[in-house]
Amino acid sequence: MMDNISLIGFMGSGKSSVGKELSKLLPSMELIDLDSYIEAMTGSTIPEIFDSEGEAAFRKMEKAALEDIFMTGELTGASYILSLGGGTVMTEACRRMIRRDTTCFYLKASVDTLVRNLEKWPGDRPMLKSGKSLRSRVEELMAVRGPVYEKTAHHIINADSDDYLAAALDIVTSL
Repeated sequence: MMDNISLIGFMGSGKSSVGKELSKLLPSMELIDLDSYIEAMTGSTIPEIFDSEGEAAFRKMEKAALEDIFMTGELTGASYILSLGGGTVMTEACRRMIRRDTTCFYLKASVDTLVRNLEKWPGDRPMLKSGKSLRSRVEELMAVRGPVYEKTAHHIINADSDDYLAAALDIVTSL
């Protein structure tokens, strides 16, 4: 059984795209996008959860989902590539599980890259709804989250390129 891999980083850092490339390079591992897992578990979209139940309830759902994923893996012997939400590591219990149960890679991107990617693929991102400009909201959140990403990660991968395969190869060579 290979160790689980987790991908952390801010929205727009390429976690989903790098995860897809990794799953091609490591076909024995199942790719799980935590947000998609929670949506399947609840029958609601992430924006709907934020709107109806709030961020605190969503963070509890992330913790419960991680516990479920890791327990299933222990029971079945499965290994996972986990693409985590941008705020997952802001919950201490999630950080502990991620560090204990995965080899964690922080996809570190500059604010310029994050803003460019978020403008290109805006999606419906509840944490960016603040009334502030996209750049100022990214800067504000990264000031808090950046140090937590670095503290949580076992490895840091430069994510300022759109070459997701190269990032995935960097991860594989770091294992």
